[in-house]
Amino acid sequence: MNCGFVPWGRVQAGSIALTVEGSGVQWGAIGGWGAARSTPSTVQTEEGVVVLFLGTHTPRLDEKGRLILPAKFREELAGGVVITKGQERCLYVFPGTEFSRIAEQLREHPMTHKAARAYSRVFFASAHDEVPDRQGRVMIPAHLREYAGLDRELVVIGASTRVEIWDREAWETYLADSEEDFSGIEEGVLPGGL
Repeated sequence: MNCGFVPWGRVQAGSIALTVEGSGVQWGAIGGWGAARSTPSTVQTEEGVVVLFLGTHTPRLDEKGRLILPAKFREELAGGVVITKGQERCLYVFPGTEFSRIAEQLREHPMTHKAARAYSRVFFASAHDEVPDRQGRVMIPAHLREYAGLDRELVVIGASTRVEIWDREAWETYLADSEEDFSGIEEGVLPGGL
């Protein structure tokens, strides 16, 4: 069940209005209880509505190196995706609009910025763009499968504005190693005051 809250001034039509007791602040539920939604959750930002990919899925890679995208993500990714190397040996899958936004941010760095140059080279050189077929399948090129160590068993996670593809065993190892760090993060360490 998805339940995100945004200030009332930014609530989409059809949302539920809630008043936080004692504060006088009104909030609205987006994708909350009773809402029929098959698409990813959304949040309102200054730039407009942004799709958030959420959840963990366990599809398989077929013998031709194709992945069937999780049904929950298909509508948002139907117009085309860009698959590229991610950090921690996973693959990042971006909708075209999000990839364009990131490309623009990288382009804004001067060419003399060594780290931005290095990141851009790997990020763009390994990128593969594709439009999913009618069954929601995308081909994962051999060089990307090799980079991420993808075997038949996969984990596909929603990671905010992107989707990540992991080898199942690598994901389980990463998650086991990271859960203690996650639970021990102290106040003020994360951006936004979490």
